[in-house]
Amino acid sequence: MIQVTIDKNSGYCFGVEYAIQMAEDELNDSNTLYCLGDIVHNDMEVQRLTNKGLKIINHSDLQELRDCKVLIRAHGEPPETYQLALQNNIELIDASCPVVLKLQNRVKNAYDQSVGENGQIVIYGKEGHAEVIGLTGQTNKEAVIIGGEADLAKIDFSRPVTFFSQTTKSTEGFYKMKGLIEGKMQEAGNLTTLDANDSICRQVSNREPQLEKFSQQYDVILFVSGKKSSNGKALYSVCQKFNPKSYFIASETEIDNTWLEGIETVGICGATSTPMWLMEQVATYVRSL
Repeated sequence: MIQVTIDKNSGYCFGVEYAIQMAEDELNDSNTLYCLGDIVHNDMEVQRLTNKGLKIINHSDLQELRDCKVLIRAHGEPPETYQLALQNNIELIDASCPVVLKLQNRVKNAYDQSVGENGQIVIYGKEGHAEVIGLTGQTNKEAVIIGGEADLAKIDFSRPVTFFSQTTKSTEGFYKMKGLIEGKMQEAGNLTTLDANDSICRQVSNREPQLEKFSQQYDVILFVSGKKSSNGKALYSVCQKFNPKSYFIASETEIDNTWLEGIETVGICGATSTPMWLMEQVATYVRSL
């Protein structure tokens, strides 16, 4: 039998766990709860909660709703969402992650200060990601979003830059972008006006060194994550770097049994949006082979 180990450090971060617990508590009291966007970037967990009565809506749907309860997920929301809820008599159940809320406040303060200094707010993150939309909302939608080197052209390096990161991005990626911005500003003779803030969640970033060790201990790594998860992509890249036999799967149905031929040990890990029950389901399948 293949020896299977689930990484004890994988699974929900406290922000996602808190949001799901709030949703389940509400669903215990009523049959229907609206949620603005997928509560977590994992289709199987979303389906589990949908079966309990959770209804996923988008911002267009929100405009049509009245006199009901709507959950704000861990990613947070821009100010206009709260304004609309007031207008439509919607009770918001705010499950925004405390780390995200703190970052929103920091971005808002930095933006207010930058207005008088002709500065720019630059955010290392995924364009269109829910958390990033919430962050740009603190800047009157003026923040510059960069996801990679090609996006550096969006920045005016002759002006002051305050640099933040989406909380779930890769630490390595953030510092790489910081270095590139420093180089560009130096070329523009403007290095002293860069204020870089490592705003990556430590519960997320601490998983990178943990996964470096974990991924090297097993013949094969099965990384379980939803395809939409930015954090999942970042953490999977860590596994792949340290163990080439690392495979990204959404569930046990995506396992190619040839990956496990002649294999003695398998390590199972996942993103901050991956439920433990799903990793256990994958482990059960592997043990059955």
